[in-house]
Amino acid sequence: MNYKIMRGKPIIKGTRITVEIILRKLAEGATFQILLEMYPKITNEDILACLLYAADLVANEEIIDLDKAS
Repeated sequence: MNYKIMRGKPIIKGTRITVEIILRKLAEGATFQILLEMYPKITNEDILACLLYAADLVANEEIIDLDKAS
Protein backbone atom coordinates (compact mmCIF):
# COMPACT_ATOMS: atom_id res chain seq x y z
CA MET A 1 0.00 0.00 0.00
CA ASN A 2 1.35 3.40 -0.92
CA TYR A 3 0.71 5.79 1.95
CA LYS A 4 1.19 8.74 -0.39
CA ILE A 5 -2.00 7.79 -2.21
CA MET A 6 -5.23 8.62 -0.36
CA ARG A 7 -3.52 8.60 3.06
CA GLY A 8 -2.79 4.90 2.93
CA LYS A 9 -6.39 3.79 2.41
CA PRO A 10 -6.90 0.84 0.07
CA ILE A 11 -7.66 1.99 -3.45
CA ILE A 12 -8.65 0.44 -6.73
CA LYS A 13 -5.40 -0.22 -8.56
CA GLY A 14 -4.44 2.52 -10.98
CA THR A 15 -6.94 5.02 -9.53
CA ARG A 16 -7.40 7.28 -6.54
CA ILE A 17 -10.81 5.72 -5.87
CA THR A 18 -10.92 4.20 -2.39
CA VAL A 19 -12.51 0.91 -1.50
CA GLU A 20 -14.34 2.84 1.20
CA ILE A 21 -16.11 5.16 -1.24
CA ILE A 22 -17.26 2.22 -3.38
CA LEU A 23 -18.60 0.39 -0.32
CA ARG A 24 -20.35 3.52 0.96
CA LYS A 25 -21.97 4.17 -2.42
CA LEU A 26 -23.19 0.55 -2.54
CA ALA A 27 -24.57 0.88 1.01
CA GLU A 28 -26.40 4.04 -0.07
CA GLY A 29 -28.11 2.08 -2.84
CA ALA A 30 -25.89 2.68 -5.85
CA THR A 31 -25.94 -0.13 -8.38
CA PHE A 32 -22.90 -1.46 -10.19
CA GLN A 33 -24.12 0.36 -13.30
CA ILE A 34 -24.34 3.68 -11.46
CA LEU A 35 -20.84 3.20 -10.06
CA LEU A 36 -19.46 2.36 -13.49
CA GLU A 37 -21.00 5.56 -14.85
CA MET A 38 -19.74 7.65 -11.92
CA TYR A 39 -16.22 6.17 -12.10
CA PRO A 40 -15.51 5.17 -15.72
CA LYS A 41 -12.00 3.92 -14.85
CA ILE A 42 -13.34 1.02 -12.75
CA THR A 43 -14.80 -2.33 -13.81
CA ASN A 44 -17.33 -4.80 -12.44
CA GLU A 45 -14.36 -6.84 -11.21
CA ASP A 46 -13.06 -3.84 -9.27
CA ILE A 47 -16.40 -3.46 -7.48
CA LEU A 48 -16.50 -7.18 -6.69
CA ALA A 49 -12.93 -6.95 -5.37
CA CYS A 50 -14.06 -4.17 -2.99
CA LEU A 51 -16.82 -6.41 -1.67
CA LEU A 52 -14.41 -9.32 -1.28
CA TYR A 53 -11.95 -7.08 0.57
CA ALA A 54 -14.70 -6.05 3.01
CA ALA A 55 -15.78 -9.67 3.47
CA ASP A 56 -12.20 -10.70 4.23
CA LEU A 57 -11.90 -7.95 6.85
CA VAL A 58 -15.09 -9.08 8.57
CA ALA A 59 -14.10 -12.75 8.35
CA ASN A 60 -10.92 -12.03 10.27
CA GLU A 61 -12.56 -9.78 12.83
CA GLU A 62 -12.62 -11.02 16.42
CA ILE A 63 -15.27 -9.80 18.80
CA ILE A 64 -14.51 -9.92 22.52
CA ASP A 65 -17.37 -9.75 25.00
CA LEU A 66 -15.90 -7.52 27.67
CA ASP A 67 -18.62 -8.53 30.14
CA LYS A 68 -17.52 -12.16 29.95
CA ALA A 69 -13.79 -11.39 29.72
CA SER A 70 -13.49 -10.11 33.27
